[in-house]
Amino acid sequence: MKENNTSSDYSKLELGEFSNLTKNVFQPSPDFKLDGKKFVKDELGLTSSEISFNTMAPNTAIPLLHKHKENEEIYIAVKGKGQLLLNDNYVDLKEGTVVRVATDTERAIRNNSDSLFSFIVIQAKENSLEGSTVSDGYLIEKKPNWN
Repeated sequence: MKENNTSSDYSKLELGEFSNLTKNVFQPSPDFKLDGKKFVKDELGLTSSEISFNTMAPNTAIPLLHKHKENEEIYIAVKGKGQLLLNDNYVDLKEGTVVRVATDTERAIRNNSDSLFSFIVIQAKENSLEGSTVSDGYLIEKKPNWN
C-alpha cells in the first residue's frame, strides 16, 4: 500500500489487491480489533465521506451491533458472499449487491461462506446531499487532451 499523490487537485492511494487487506488491523479500542479493514479518509484527505475497504476471512463475523449518529452507510459487495444483519433481518450480499443503511438501523456483517468476502463501505452524512452528478456537474469549454 503506497500513497502516490496528494495535492489540492486530487489524491490517490494504491491499496493493492483486496485479498491483501486481510493484513490490515483496525483496533478502535484495546479490547476490540478487526482484521481486514482499511479506512482511507485521512490518507486521501476526504472532507465529505469516509470509505473503508474490507476483506473478511471465511466463516467470520463482526461480534457486535452498531448504529451511527449522523452517517448513513452504503455497503458494496465486491467479491464473494456475505450477509448483513439489519434490525434482526438478514440481507444476503454477493458481488454487485449495494445496500444503503440508515443511521438508526442496528447493523453487523458476516462472511458466511468458505471463501474471502470483500466489500466497500461508504459513510456520508444522512440527508446532506443537495446535488448529484447531473445537477452538480457542469461542462466546461476545454476538451480533454489524451495525447
